[in-house]
Amino acid sequence: MSDDTFIPARMSIGTLAKKTGVSVDTLRYYEREGLLPHPGRRSSGYREYDRDAVLQVHFILRAKELGFSLEDIADLLNLSADAEHGVQGVKAKASQRLAEVKQQIAHLECIRNRLARLVDACPGCGSPECCPILSDMWGEDETPVAPASPSSCCA
Repeated sequence: MSDDTFIPARMSIGTLAKKTGVSVDTLRYYEREGLLPHPGRRSSGYREYDRDAVLQVHFILRAKELGFSLEDIADLLNLSADAEHGVQGVKAKASQRLAEVKQQIAHLECIRNRLARLVDACPGCGSPECCPILSDMWGEDETPVAPASPSSCCA
């Protein structure tokens, strides 16, 4: 193993931060929020983490990539330790997150379509009064957007 992939059995918070790519402050925050167990302490008082902490931080980061909140991640961590009902609970959380993502995508598609109509309708020159994008944002025009005549606005 190279030095980059070697994970020591015991490590300081700085080493854990380096191995996981998160800041020391983030690791302390995860501890305060209960996402990481409080580590043992060396005789010097410094935190001392084990290899499992690396796996747990990676779990947290991957769950964040999927859009789970820190509260959800705490639930997922607890469910991952539940041999009897954990998988059922994890699937329910993931299904709920999937539904949220689908809703966000639908909302973004509406925004995209509205912006496309506004951009297509804007002549790109002339006075601000001729700009359907500005009119829409100011709430001046509640009617469907029709392309502006460049000759009437771009004089």
